[in-house]
Amino acid sequence: MEKIIVKPLYHREQECIGIYFENQTKINGALRKHTNARWSQTNKCWYLPLNKEAYNKIAFAMRGLAEIDNAALRQYLLEKKKKGMEAESKATKVLPAKNNPTPAKWINQRTVVYKGAGISLVNAHVLPAMEQRLKLKAYSRSTMKTYLNEMSQLLQVLKDISADELTPAHLKRYLVYCYEKLHLKENTLHSRINAMKFYYEQVLGREKFFWDIPRPKKPLLLPRLLNETEIAKLFNALTNKKHKAMLFTAYSSGLRVSEVATLKLKDIDSQRMQILISRAKGKKDRYVNLSPVLLDILRNYIKGSKPRPTEYLFESDQTNTAYPVRTIQQIFSTAKDKAGIKKDVGIHSLRHSFATHLLEKGTDIRYIKDLLGHFDIRTTERYLHVSKKQLVNIVSPFDDLWKKEAIDW
Repeated sequence: MEKIIVKPLYHREQECIGIYFENQTKINGALRKHTNARWSQTNKCWYLPLNKEAYNKIAFAMRGLAEIDNAALRQYLLEKKKKGMEAESKATKVLPAKNNPTPAKWINQRTVVYKGAGISLVNAHVLPAMEQRLKLKAYSRSTMKTYLNEMSQLLQVLKDISADELTPAHLKRYLVYCYEKLHLKENTLHSRINAMKFYYEQVLGREKFFWDIPRPKKPLLLPRLLNETEIAKLFNALTNKKHKAMLFTAYSSGLRVSEVATLKLKDIDSQRMQILISRAKGKKDRYVNLSPVLLDILRNYIKGSKPRPTEYLFESDQTNTAYPVRTIQQIFSTAKDKAGIKKDVGIHSLRHSFATHLLEKGTDIRYIKDLLGHFDIRTTERYLHVSKKQLVNIVSPFDDLWKKEAIDW
């Protein structure tokens, strides 16, 4: 019989049970089915909250599959019990329920820590209230993380000053400080303004609070892309079939890396030759074309996979869940280095390249907008500035002078 080891694990600011074992498909499946355990890429293990109910779920899931070695966990709990509850209560005392939907931890009598940020008690309610409102409005996890992080930066600067008492004049001075002293870029300043605007207008209900606060002008940055020769070199630098299939899919359909990671087998419609992109950026569904060549490649990849994917098109061998976005980004970076490509580009350049190459082949920009899932045609029009289709037909006036022999070298 197989053996698993359960150990104490401190992960994401909470006590957990870490579950360690040699990679086994049956054990992975049992944990996913019966325990709701999550995989930690950092610690290379499954984990659950440290409580009796979670341990019982593990024991139930492993019946007949594996023995449980809990010696390390038992030792930890015994030592914790011996130390008594006094030290524990100082470290984890929960704030009063008023204006605090999510628990925070004391780090001293004047400061609490919330999601890793040390916040003064006078502002202890801000981030929990903001998080609750974001959840009620069904904001994406990415947006929630950005807004909470940006707001926490303000709260850490304020220290014992109440955020709720700030005026637009105070916030203007803070934004000048962010620009001049912290040297924040325009895009970061926009994110910080959006976060503060959400708190003061959506949480505190102060209408038009930001009307008098100007936004910094964003720079017009052109998409960075690879030419067709570079893309061929990039693909040929890979030998792993799954890794190749991932990058082929990203370029062939112009997908974001998060869309590649969350593609499911059921999203591939080989009858209509379409791929369904579900709840992409802006929670918007769209269809993109399924290339016949890509379809053959995907079929070949699945046929040769052991074990074969069961839900997601690209599944992690460790967890049998969606491939981590960061891992796909690393696959691209490794291939770029092997191919000797010096351009400062990431995997998103495959999406940019897809759009630009379509434009150069004569595809109507309105169709490209729909394929990319852009809300505004002006976003897609950026590719007009990097397409060489029209530029190659423009003759420099310098060339005319040279041809007329009006100048010499």
